[in-house]
Amino acid sequence: MDTDAVLELLQDVAAEVINPRFRTLADHQVSEKNPGDLVTVADHESEVRITDALRAAYPDALVLGEEAMAADPGLLTAFAAAEHAFTVDPVDGTKNFVHGSPDHAVMVAEVRGGEVVRGWIWQPQHEAAYVAERGAGATLNGERLVVADPGDASYRTARWAWRGRELAGLGELEISWACCGVDYPHVIAGDASALLYNRSMPWDHLPGGLILTEAGGHVGLHDGGAWHPQTHLGGLVAAGSREVYDGVVASLAASPLP
Repeated sequence: MDTDAVLELLQDVAAEVINPRFRTLADHQVSEKNPGDLVTVADHESEVRITDALRAAYPDALVLGEEAMAADPGLLTAFAAAEHAFTVDPVDGTKNFVHGSPDHAVMVAEVRGGEVVRGWIWQPQHEAAYVAERGAGATLNGERLVVADPGDASYRTARWAWRGRELAGLGELEISWACCGVDYPHVIAGDASALLYNRSMPWDHLPGGLILTEAGGHVGLHDGGAWHPQTHLGGLVAAGSREVYDGVVASLAASPLP
């Protein structure tokens, strides 16, 4: 499937499976995988549709879906060794989706030889399509993306326990938009200088990570180490530039987050 065809797949699935449930979910259509970790019928149905289409187009590729991994954790191990793989996040920001917030997204990334080579984020309620190909840049609805100057620096996190924590020399951490498919685009738009995450699950970070770096940003580990997309250990810093990233790493070295 070419890059446009994958985007159309996400848009079609969102139109047919996700949008009809937005703000209309019944109680029996929402459950918890773990306490506070919500999943809906839209998550399950959209993941099946996207996974089936990718497998049909790429029968030799591994497809790692968030909900499939919840049922079979061994998929993460297989993904780490896969030469060719896709990640699928069928409804990123499920809690936002359940509570009627438009800040949710459908995301896919493609990995070949240990590198993310293509990434897609479709925000159905905002009608915003973020797409990147390694080495070819990133676009928003077809227009080339470049990270904007954030002006007044701000640092955000999706981890509630870190909200209000002081980053040495940088200021307090503010809460993010609680959805990687929305958070990363906000860094590109200059609405935050950097994002700090305590986990690096592939379906959450691979699409946005590629789109951000192709737009001029930088993603790496809290300790300054390189981020390896097929691993999921350690926290991430997603910054609007390498300079901003290095500043956050220095701050964390002086005052680590718990």
